[in-house]
Amino acid sequence: MSPCPSPKSCDTFVVLPDLTKGGHVVFGKNSDRPREEVQEVIYRQSMDHEEGSKLQCTYIEIDQVGHTHAVILSKPSWMWGAEMGANEHGVCVGNEAVWTKLQSDEDIVERLLGMDLVRLALERSSTAEMAVDVITSLLEKHGQGGPCSDEDPSFVYHNSFLIADHNESWILETAGNHWAAEQVKSGYRNISNALSIGTKIDKMSEGLKELAQEKGWWDGTGDFNFSEAFSSSGDSSGGRKECGEKLLARLSEGGNFDLKSMFSVLRDKKSGICMSAGMFVSTSSQVSVISHGSGRPSCHWFTGTPDPQRSVFKPFIFTDNVKISPRIQSPKIPDDEDPAKVIPRFAKQVNRTHLLYRRQQAATKDGGSIVETLRDLERKCVQETEACLQNFDPERLSEMDDLFKDCVDSELKFYK
Repeated sequence: MSPCPSPKSCDTFVVLPDLTKGGHVVFGKNSDRPREEVQEVIYRQSMDHEEGSKLQCTYIEIDQVGHTHAVILSKPSWMWGAEMGANEHGVCVGNEAVWTKLQSDEDIVERLLGMDLVRLALERSSTAEMAVDVITSLLEKHGQGGPCSDEDPSFVYHNSFLIADHNESWILETAGNHWAAEQVKSGYRNISNALSIGTKIDKMSEGLKELAQEKGWWDGTGDFNFSEAFSSSGDSSGGRKECGEKLLARLSEGGNFDLKSMFSVLRDKKSGICMSAGMFVSTSSQVSVISHGSGRPSCHWFTGTPDPQRSVFKPFIFTDNVKISPRIQSPKIPDDEDPAKVIPRFAKQVNRTHLLYRRQQAATKDGGSIVETLRDLERKCVQETEACLQNFDPERLSEMDDLFKDCVDSELKFYK
């Protein structure tokens, strides 16, 4: 493998049933964000909403829908949206920052963040294709924009998304309010911080080709290539995407890619996929095994702490009375102007660290035997969870109510 360029941030992966052990879909993402940013894992139950009600996202208010699905999210604690997550129907979404020729000073205007669109897609979709439609309709109506960091108000970008369900995956890439989407039915796919959709375009925004011709980015002859037309010269990490593809190819050879294979991908430091130094680090990670058919539930594994090499993946399964640990959630901080309100934006730096974050950071900062102890804990958890899922009895689903909470508590016991 040739050396890979220095990473920018974030990688999302999917391996489809034809290459996985058991014929499930395996989704994974490292969320690479500013190193001081804290990510929390939250659960929101399904809900019905009154007609005409509104929803406050990170920056703007939009119309609420009549029903939202139950979701598990890994999110920067300062914003409403999420970097990645899953819903009760087995839909998973992760996003990436991309830089395109349509970027301008207007991107600083507060609209929907890409992370808002991740959460909205999960709350409103029961399939991957439906999630594409949800994101694109909201993008066209409200646009994307606003600071993507509470530390650097100039940090703005456009977004790409990898969306998966038990049957297929979709790649959705945006440039301003325009977009292109590619359906993936087999094999594997990954996205990084560059547009990747070429001539295979299964859905696109109205007027996309005409805009490319008008701007002089496509001459109108031959097949239209989205990434060639709209990628900016500032794109990076194409080499990191190539490294990820090689890892997926090697680990899926023979059709036995599984949960632990995706753990290995996300923990690969040589490729730059696992980031632990510099201004950006892998602040949280997710791996989901999306089950097909009846009986076995999908299982979603989250770290909620930085650097998957030094973190423990903990399993979550949707149940009717699922519990989430408050020890992996950031403190609720009131608005200075109205202490009765809790909002996701603040005019000053505040401490948003949760207990698991603080304990994990302190215990693993120097590496050592604690990391191997944590890995042993994770291996035991994987073995026990897999054994349970192999012969799963749907009548006993309620026994999984405390699964994630108990795993968080178990991890905390190892930190002194």
